[in-house]
Amino acid sequence: MEDIITRDMGIMEVVQKWPQSVKILTEFGMGCIGCAAAHFENIEQGASAHGIDVDALMKALNEAAK
Repeated sequence: MEDIITRDMGIMEVVQKWPQSVKILTEFGMGCIGCAAAHFENIEQGASAHGIDVDALMKALNEAAK
C-alpha cells in the first residue's frame, strides 16, 4: 500500500490535512506548530534538522493518517 503522507510534503500541509499528525510530530520531538520553519520546510527537512529518524517518523505519520 502506498504512503498517504510523503517526505516531500510540507509540515503545515500535513498538519492541516491530518490534525492527528500533531501528536506524532510532537512525540518525535518536532514542535512544528509554533515553528516558523514549519511554513516552508517539508517533513524530511524538519526531521533531519532535529536529528529524527525520518523512516520511523514517516511510518508513524502514515499509520496515524489511515
